[in-house]
Amino acid sequence: MKHYTLKVIGLRKETADTLTVVFKQPGLKKIKYQAGQYLTLIFHINGRRYIRPYSFSSAPGFDQDLEVTVKQVPGGIVSNHIADRLKTGDLVEVMEPMGSFVLNPDSITTATHIVLWGAGSGITPLFSILKEALSKNTGKQVTLVYGNRSLESVIFKDKIMALKTVYPNFTSWDFHTKLAISEVNPTIIEGRIDPAKVLSVMQAEGDLNQMLHYICGPTGLKESVKTALLGLGVNDQSILTEDFEIVRDPVEFENISTRMVTVIKAGVKSLVEVVKGKSILEAGLDAMLDLSYSCQTGSCLLCKAVLLKGEVKMIGLATRPEGLITDECLLCCSFPLVDNVEVAVA
Repeated sequence: MKHYTLKVIGLRKETADTLTVVFKQPGLKKIKYQAGQYLTLIFHINGRRYIRPYSFSSAPGFDQDLEVTVKQVPGGIVSNHIADRLKTGDLVEVMEPMGSFVLNPDSITTATHIVLWGAGSGITPLFSILKEALSKNTGKQVTLVYGNRSLESVIFKDKIMALKTVYPNFTSWDFHTKLAISEVNPTIIEGRIDPAKVLSVMQAEGDLNQMLHYICGPTGLKESVKTALLGLGVNDQSILTEDFEIVRDPVEFENISTRMVTVIKAGVKSLVEVVKGKSILEAGLDAMLDLSYSCQTGSCLLCKAVLLKGEVKMIGLATRPEGLITDECLLCCSFPLVDNVEVAVA
C-alpha cells in the first residue's frame, strides 16, 4: 500500500457542518484516481493514530487539485479535528486511492442514462462521478436525485446549479424534508426521496434497461431505491451502491460474548480483550495496536488477517469478499466465537 504526504492548499466551507479539503496534486508523481473513489487520511491525535477514508469530491481531468469533502459528526474525533484544527499549509499523510464505486466504461454506451441517487453527504462520490460523466460526455444523459433537510444543507448547491447551465444533458430532482417549501423553488419536492415517483417519470421518458444507477446515502435510501428498481425488473448488475457503514443485525450477536484474542504482528503477540459488540479491529485499536485498515466496511481488505487458531464470525457482509481465502478474515467485521482465538496480521 503506497503512502503519500499531501499539502493542504485550501479549506472551503460547503455548509455549516461540511468542509472541503483541497490538497495540492504532487508535481512529479501525480496521484492517479478514479471518480467515485476515496482517499484515506491519517492523523495522529493525542498520541493515537486515526485512519479515516473520505470520498473524492474532485474528478480527474475536471479538477486540477485533489479534493475530499468531510461532514462533521457529533463526537467524531477525526472530522472535528479536520474542521477545527486543520489549516492551509499543513501536511497530511494519505494512502493511495481505493474503491470500486466508479464508472465502468464496459457497461456504458452512448445510450446509457446514468442516474445518481444520494442524500446528505452521500453526494460526495456522486459529485465526483457527475463531473467526470459530464466532462467526458459519458453516456447519453445524467440525472441526480438528491435528498436534504433544507436548501441551506445542500452540499455543492451552487456548483450543481452551475453544471446545469453548462450541460443540457444534466437534470436533477431535489427532495427536502423540511415542513414547507418556498414558492420561489418550484423544482424542489417536499419530503424524502420517493423512488417510485422519480422512476415513474423516467419510465415514461425512456427505457429503464438503458439506465445505470449509483446509490450513496443512508441504508434506508439504498434499500428503498434498490427495491423499487428490482421491482421494475432492473438488472441487479445495473445498480451500484457505496457503503459508508456496516449494517449489523442484533440477532447475529446472540452467540457472541466478550473474549480474549491474541493478535500477532511481526512475531509479537498481543493479548486483546474483545468486548461484545466490538470487532477485533476496534478492540485492537483501542489497545493501541498498529493495525492496517481504512474503510471498516469490509471492502478494502486492508485489515485482512490469517486465522491461526479458534473460530470467528464475520458479521455485516452480504457475501464473502473476493480475494479472501479460506483461513483469512477481515478484522473490521470479525467477532470471536471461542476463547483463545489467534490471528496474524501483516
